[in-house]
Amino acid sequence: MTDGLDTRFAIACAIAREAGVLARRRFLERPRSQRPDMKGHQDYLTATDSEVEDLIRARLGSLLPADSFFGEEGGGSFTRDVWVVDPIDGTANFARGIPHFAISIAFVRDERTEVGVVYNVMQDELYAALRGRGATLNGEAIRVSGLAEISHATVEAGWSSRLTNDVYIGLVTRLKNAGVNVRRAGSGTLGLAYVADGRIDAYCELHINSWDVLAGLLLIEEAGGWTNDFLAHDGLREGNPVLACTPELAQAVMSATGLGKDPERQGL
Repeated sequence: MTDGLDTRFAIACAIAREAGVLARRRFLERPRSQRPDMKGHQDYLTATDSEVEDLIRARLGSLLPADSFFGEEGGGSFTRDVWVVDPIDGTANFARGIPHFAISIAFVRDERTEVGVVYNVMQDELYAALRGRGATLNGEAIRVSGLAEISHATVEAGWSSRLTNDVYIGLVTRLKNAGVNVRRAGSGTLGLAYVADGRIDAYCELHINSWDVLAGLLLIEEAGGWTNDFLAHDGLREGNPVLACTPELAQAVMSATGLGKDPERQGL
């Protein structure tokens, strides 16, 4: 046991699978004519987001009552030991019947992520990492791709409504000029998990919230990848730019995107 981290890791994996059963059931039974609610411009919300978050909150509260909880939908509080949860990352996909969304559960102690679990609901893929123990997919060890040539790289560039379109278009243009194959699939959580698993070579976004990325960033670190210091300057509460990739690509991707440096000096 490592100060309760092994127990928390096992609990997070079990809860992610339980929550995934609920999310999958709701996805399959959703009416095709259903119109999703919106929290803002291109910011989707479904009843399932809150339902899944409530399940995760209740399970963690019952099993680990001393830990605090912060979820995307219901908020919460931050203490020394806090669970940071996105019940469905990729809500726009979920709402439109696209089976590409995930549950993200991270445990943070003293503002360092110690446990990260991402459950790719419709593919039944459980990504899991415990700091210092490596990263796994359904129990099998995973590694980043190791690709070193940026002109051969596939990079997912996430989009944020918090920034103007021209900033995002500029980011994509710079990546394309570097020879990158740029994609966007609508789930930052899964984009990061795919970097950890070597399915893509890098993920970047000009601003993203902690609940979307903390679990995925730990997966990448434990799979031998490189990440920016996302938690700098209160990224836990305020969010930050994110950049994660194979170590071999770090300098080239930082140069192409302008990310990976001190967020306060990026004008973001």
